[in-house]
Amino acid sequence: MNDPRPRRGWTPPLRVRRAPRWERQAPTWRDAKPAVIAEALKRAAARPSGNWYVVGASREVGARDRPYGRTVAGVEVVLWRSEDGALHAGPGECPHLGAPLRDSRVVCGTLLCHWHGLALDGGPFAGWEPYPVHDDGVLVWVRLDPSGGETPLESPVVPARPVPGHAVDAVFTAVGRCEPEDVVANRLDPWHGSWFHPYAFVALRVAGTPEDGGDDSFAVDVSFKVAGRLVVPVRAVFTAPGPRTVVMHITDGEGAGSVVETHATPLTAPGAEHPRTAVVEAVVAASDRRGFALARAAAPALRPLMRRTAGRLWRDDLAYAERRWSLRSTGRFPG
Repeated sequence: MNDPRPRRGWTPPLRVRRAPRWERQAPTWRDAKPAVIAEALKRAAARPSGNWYVVGASREVGARDRPYGRTVAGVEVVLWRSEDGALHAGPGECPHLGAPLRDSRVVCGTLLCHWHGLALDGGPFAGWEPYPVHDDGVLVWVRLDPSGGETPLESPVVPARPVPGHAVDAVFTAVGRCEPEDVVANRLDPWHGSWFHPYAFVALRVAGTPEDGGDDSFAVDVSFKVAGRLVVPVRAVFTAPGPRTVVMHITDGEGAGSVVETHATPLTAPGAEHPRTAVVEAVVAASDRRGFALARAAAPALRPLMRRTAGRLWRDDLAYAERRWSLRSTGRFPG
């Protein structure tokens, strides 16, 4: 007969916490020092990307007989897979007369231009030259050396993640009128959480910043709202391993080991009058609880829910990023 009592060392994931009324929260503006955020942003911008840009989710790129198109830093890019699943990428304009290859067809792993039938197998042909591409199992990256202007790296800097096969991942994408630095700055300001997202976070406390010494990270103790007064308390650590990436690692509490990667991919060319940036966020959830195997089995049903949660947060956070760019572009930003 199974013992209904909790296992030794087992703790329930949920807590009951009464949140203060929104207007009665402790103000965080004195702690959210503009200089601390600005210096963290400057250090992130100085880290190498190797000219790699995230373009989308692995499972969505080249998964059908249609290619995948994305404009990155003002450059049209087309991606598709050959019959063996190998990923190919290159300029999105047909070298013949400039047809948009994103609207073409993939037949037996070959990209056929829908204007005149020019066939591309992923190798150089008729003036078309492939771009380096990388599939890390969750996200697809493309390397654009002229756009990045850095020393190229053989592969992108992919953050540490839970072991494949022991996690559930979902990728959310949204587009805002701002530059990548505005998206990164939003993530390097954890103090806004409970004030700006009261429907999602309770009792957020920044427990450590780069200003405190040690590693270049922000440590946050926070409770994620589930329903009513039920919350899940965790410690989250934010780092910026590159100029367009911020990573949140859950280091303690429910889902320890889980990762949220936020990648800011410029769609417009540098210096564009009206910049647009894609936020590509990968949520890779893990848990050592025995029941999590059921969650992995239900991953196709969970992914839309995970994307919906990310979407609600980014509706607000893109407003933050867009406001920051609007102020910066007109010389009014106080930070």
